[in-house]
Amino acid sequence: MKKLLFVNGRVVNEGRIDELDLLLSGGRIERVGSGAAPAGAKVVDLDGLHVLPGVIDDQVHFREPGLGHKATIASESLAAICGGVTSYFDMPNNSPPAVDRAAVAAKKAIAARSSYANYGFYLGATNDNAEEIRRATPADACGIKVFMGASTGNMLVDDEAALNAIFSGAALPVVTHCEDTPTILAAEQRARERYGDDVPMSEHPRIRSAEACFKSSSLAVELARRHGTRLHVLHLTTARELALFEAGPIAGKRITVEACVHHLWFDESRYADLGALIKCNPAIKTAEDRRALIAAVNEDVIDIIATDHAPHTLEEKSRGYFEAPAGLPLVQHMLPMLLDRHLDGVFGLETIVEKTAHNPARLFGIEGRGFIREGHAADLAIVDLDASTTVARDNIRYKCGWSPLEGCSLRGAVAMTVLGGEIVFERGSVTGPPRGQALDFRPAMK
Repeated sequence: MKKLLFVNGRVVNEGRIDELDLLLSGGRIERVGSGAAPAGAKVVDLDGLHVLPGVIDDQVHFREPGLGHKATIASESLAAICGGVTSYFDMPNNSPPAVDRAAVAAKKAIAARSSYANYGFYLGATNDNAEEIRRATPADACGIKVFMGASTGNMLVDDEAALNAIFSGAALPVVTHCEDTPTILAAEQRARERYGDDVPMSEHPRIRSAEACFKSSSLAVELARRHGTRLHVLHLTTARELALFEAGPIAGKRITVEACVHHLWFDESRYADLGALIKCNPAIKTAEDRRALIAAVNEDVIDIIATDHAPHTLEEKSRGYFEAPAGLPLVQHMLPMLLDRHLDGVFGLETIVEKTAHNPARLFGIEGRGFIREGHAADLAIVDLDASTTVARDNIRYKCGWSPLEGCSLRGAVAMTVLGGEIVFERGSVTGPPRGQALDFRPAMK
C-alpha cells in the first residue's frame, strides 16, 4: 500500500475548518499538517476541496440474506461509497431475521467477502430472546434493535416483561423503532371504513400518526430511565417527540436520538407527486415537523443523521396503500442532500460532520474511526461544493434502480471516497474491489 499525500485540502473536523495536508500510510492517517512528501508517495492536490471524515450511517437495510431481489450487501455498500459513506450498521429484519449471534456472524461472513464499505450489524430483539441479548458483546454486534412498533415476522416486541428484560439486561446500546401498533391498527381501520382498500398515500402520516410515535417513544425513554439503559431512538419524525430529549453534546447523554435525511428533506406535501416512493415508517409528516427536526439538529437535540436506507423494487412500490412496502433508498445521496442544505444555509459543514461521523463513532464506541486524527483509520469523503449531483436512472447505484430524488440536481458532490487509505471512488467511478472491514466496537460511551 503506497503512501498517499493530500495537499491543499480544507479539512472539516471537530468543529473547525482548516487548510491542512493529510499523509496516509498503512490504512491510517500518519500526519495531519504540512511536511515533506515521503519518497514514493502519491501526491494529490485537492485544490481547495473539503475533506470530511467518511460518513458512518448507523441505520441501513441492505436486505441480505433472504431479500436479494431488492438489494445485497455488495450492491448497496457500493452505492454507499459512491456517496461518501465509508461505514454502515445493518438492521436485523432479514429473511430469516438476525435474532441470535450466529445469524449476525453469518451476515458478517457475507460482508467480509463482498462489502465495499466497513460494516457492523445489529442483533434483533424478539419477545423471547432476552438471554441472547444479555450475552451479546461488542464483538458480536453494534447494538440491539427493538421494533417497538409494527414489523415483519416475530420482531415486534410488544410484551411488557420482554421489554423490561431487554432494557435491563442489554450490555450493548438499545436502538428503537418507536410506533405504537394498536394506535396504527385503529387508524388503519378508520381509513378502510372511509376509503375501502383504495386508501390514498396522503393518509400515511395520519395512519402512522404523531400520536402513535409519541406513545411508543415516550415508553422507550421511560424504560431507559427506569433501567439506566443506553438508548438511541431512531428516525424521529415529530415536533412533539423532541420534548423527550435533551439538548447538548452527545458525550453527556444516556438517551440519544437520530433524524433521517428524508425527514429533513420531504414533508407530506410530496405524497401528491411521489406517493409510495416516499412511503416509509415512521411516516414523513408535516412541514412544521420537518422545520422542528432541522432546528433540533442545529440545537444539538438530535445527535445523529442517518438514512434508514430501505430499498424495494418499483413493482413492489407500484401497489396500493396496504400492499406497497415502506422504505426508500438513500445511502448514495444522503451526503449530497446535506451538502445542498449546507449551501442553502441550513446546516454548517461542521454540524454535518458532527452528526454523520463524530457522533456515531462516539455513541457506538467505534475504535479509531469517525475523526481525522493521526493514528485513525484513513476513511474520508472529499467533497466539491462547486459541483453538483444529478440524480438520474443511469447513475443510481442501488440494485432497485430508482430514487425518490430522480430529476433533482443537488448542489455539492462527492468527488472522492477514501477507505483505509485507498481511493475507492473518484469522480463517478469505483476504483477497485470490495475493501470493507469489520468495525471494531468498544463498550459504548457511558
